[in-house]
Amino acid sequence: MRSYRDLFRTPEFTPFFLAASAQTVARTMGGLALGTLVYRATESPLLSAVSMFGSSLVQVLGATFLLSAADRLPPRAALTALPLLFAAATAALALPGLPLWGLFAVVLAKGLAESVGGGVRWGLLNEVLSKDGYLLGRSVFNMMSGLMQIAGYATGGALVALLSPRPALLAAAALYVVAAVVVRFGLTRRPPRTTGRPSVSATWRANALLWSSPPRRQVYLALWIPNGLVVGCESLYVSYAPDSAGTLFACAALGMLAGDVLVGRVLPPPLRPRLGFPLLLLLAVPYVPFLLHPALPLAAAAVTLASVGFGASLVQQERLVALTPDELSGHALGLHSAGMLTTQGVAAALAGSLAQLTSPAQAMTMMAVGSAGVTVLLMRAGEREELRTVSCATGSGG
Repeated sequence: MRSYRDLFRTPEFTPFFLAASAQTVARTMGGLALGTLVYRATESPLLSAVSMFGSSLVQVLGATFLLSAADRLPPRAALTALPLLFAAATAALALPGLPLWGLFAVVLAKGLAESVGGGVRWGLLNEVLSKDGYLLGRSVFNMMSGLMQIAGYATGGALVALLSPRPALLAAAALYVVAAVVVRFGLTRRPPRTTGRPSVSATWRANALLWSSPPRRQVYLALWIPNGLVVGCESLYVSYAPDSAGTLFACAALGMLAGDVLVGRVLPPPLRPRLGFPLLLLLAVPYVPFLLHPALPLAAAAVTLASVGFGASLVQQERLVALTPDELSGHALGLHSAGMLTTQGVAAALAGSLAQLTSPAQAMTMMAVGSAGVTVLLMRAGEREELRTVSCATGSGG
């Protein structure tokens, strides 16, 4: 599969793509509205950050106990039911008088369901396109995510400014319903990829198998930690620039779009693997000067440049798919998604805590330095692993 035209000629890809687009807009609109609602009520950077990214915190529970369902549920049925569940949860968040503990309970329950949804979605994409088309297809989804995030943050920001956060939450709930309808009538019925009932023991066995391979472990850590810490920076946009957070989020989405185009279409395949770690460094370094609290235009430029580095995830996902058996593809990609979102949720809570103790600008710099440091450690570990592999091969040959 060589071109975007080939992708959209593939049966079922277009409705799959449209449904995911609607969900992305809904998620970004709802997240911005919820973060603003909580910040206005509490004036707390920590609670605002956790409200936006807190659903990610429970992804680790889903990855530990529920992820075997990703390959054992009928994909169309699962991808129809989940957006309807998200619509109900998002509408509940708009209820006037909902106590703060109730709001966070809904956010965390939503995150538990999302931990399974990621595995179902990306496992189905791998099935629709096959491995030779997965990178190109995932790059299109990432580009769509960037564009839809721009649209979602712009629309959500306008609704919040002109009306209030609650109408934005209701609009997000309506978009989730649209996504469910598109999936139900646009995708064909498929059997689960693996037989048997979902269970905790099946989840643990598959996790242990995936984690037992050192190359896969390194890929997972590179997918989870550096960009998770940078998402901690993003979680502070509302408290860093309360009146311009939508602009910063839109710039981050624009940079992500550029990075996905660069990796998915511009870079030649032989060059891509060598740019994974440099792109992770690019993801973090532009946030370091936030210690000086730059003006909005400079901050927006830095955010855009940094987010180009999110293209590193495409390089790492391609390697993960190559290292994973077909029957575990949904589980492996779900583990990537759940681990990434969990790290993002933990990083958002950490960033919010640091901002409470210092300031949002200082906390963003600290998170960026941590991300760059982890990337350097992973680079060195990868170099050592390559040397060991070469040494073993040389010894075997002798």
